[in-house]
Amino acid sequence: MSALHLGVVAGGIAALEALFPALAAGQLPVLALAVLMAATIAGLMHAARGGSYPHGRFGACNGVTYLRGSLACLLALPLAAPSALADPDLGWTIFAIGAVALSLDGVDGWLARRSGLASAFGARFDMEIDSVLALILALLAWAGGAAGPLVLVLGLARYVFVAAGWTLPWLAAPLPPSFLRKTICVVQLGTLIALQAPILPDRPGHAAAIGAALLLAFSFGRDIRWLAARGR
Repeated sequence: MSALHLGVVAGGIAALEALFPALAAGQLPVLALAVLMAATIAGLMHAARGGSYPHGRFGACNGVTYLRGSLACLLALPLAAPSALADPDLGWTIFAIGAVALSLDGVDGWLARRSGLASAFGARFDMEIDSVLALILALLAWAGGAAGPLVLVLGLARYVFVAAGWTLPWLAAPLPPSFLRKTICVVQLGTLIALQAPILPDRPGHAAAIGAALLLAFSFGRDIRWLAARGR
């Protein structure tokens, strides 16, 4: 699976560099990211099979999540050559890759339920890929000028929350499933993807980023309140 991931990323990088030569400057950083992500996912797979994953096979569902991680690596390429973001064709390419990654977000869960491979590991794996996608898309929106620094809230919020859990262990307790939380996550990613479209005017883009940040703050505030009530 890791070899397939690296193959997808290496092929994607070659295609993007052929289309946008300005991206060639970012090849080494992104290849390093691809190797790091492959190693991280391989570690997750090993840990899962070591006891936290209740099934005997990894399944297509987790393979789709893995593919979304590969797409995240491709999206990171322009961060190593931010001047290339001035090309509107690259903006539309980022938009398309992001839209595919978001559309696959519902496919992995559907496959997991259909094949009887749903697990806490799969849900966590999916959430971590969502977080990586959000961070990369937020950095792209900021670097490309589609939104101000506030857009970074959409990419960093979960990592700040996780870091806070190291100091306040009650924040690291498991949360119950929430349709509202999932919906806001989709809005968050959808907004970040829309910000990549060159056709989006500046003011609506900034307003969309602010609206999505407020929704995300509400979601985290709701979860923190629930955790605090039980932590005490």
